Amino acid sequence: MKMPRISLRQAIISLIVSWLLLFVFIPNLMVIGTSFLTRDETDLIKFTLTWENYIDLIDPLYVKVLMHSFYMAGIATLLCLLIGYPFAFAIAKMPVSRRPFLLFLVIVPFWTNSLIRTYGLKIVIGTNGILNKSLLALGLIDTPFRVMYTEIAVMIGLVYILLPFMILPLYSAFEKLDYAYVEAAQDLGANKFQTLIKIIIPLTMPGIIGGCLLVLLPALGMFYISDLLGGAKNPLIGNIIKSQILNARDWPAGAATSIALTFVMALLLYVYYKTGRLLNRKMEL
Repeated sequence: MKMPRISLRQAIISLIVSWLLLFVFIPNLMVIGTSFLTRDETDLIKFTLTWENYIDLIDPLYVKVLMHSFYMAGIATLLCLLIGYPFAFAIAKMPVSRRPFLLFLVIVPFWTNSLIRTYGLKIVIGTNGILNKSLLALGLIDTPFRVMYTEIAVMIGLVYILLPFMILPLYSAFEKLDYAYVEAAQDLGANKFQTLIKIIIPLTMPGIIGGCLLVLLPALGMFYISDLLGGAKNPLIGNIIKSQILNARDWPAGAATSIALTFVMALLLYVYYKTGRLLNRKMEL
């Protein structure tokens, strides 16, 4: 009896499905299950079902940290958009031969671990860092100014790490932009500002929304940036999850907080999906 032959395509699909089941689906099920259990002093978790871990999330402390996380992540997303939008537009307007090199420069930071880059940023913006020493040498300031362990430092860190995630979707949107609409608007008497507001921004809105989500969602959980650059004064929701699991050893509470954050992210992705469909319908009309 001949054994059934497995094609390369079937083998690759089976490998991917197995990987997702083993390292994504099952761990997430374990986190969901743990979020409904009870903390135990000796064995970390006790198999007693409870809703307390989710009820505790209504506590004003958690709500305050969550709002602060969205505030920090929202400002960082806005800054990335303001920097990344003209940058992506400039790349898209460059000659085709130069675009791969410019995109390569955008992608190069991904080759280095973000934690290492954050430590490198501390060397730049520290009180005795490169920035202050340069400004002192140029005579622009008399005394070093303090950036570290402030909200500004956390913002700089988030923008520094996440800016490429904004640029790449925006570049893709600009690359697909039909400039015939821009030329038509100019022929009809629209100035540059009107063309930007009424033509370019609406047509590149999918890239704007996609880039904002790719920046906003990771920014909510980047606890190491808040720890290294902001100290204990500017915690993100990721810092709360880390403290619950590593410091307080309250795994159920940490699991419940992470599930709540995942739910918020899923809700934002759903909004992105519905917005994308709505924009496609308007463009078809």
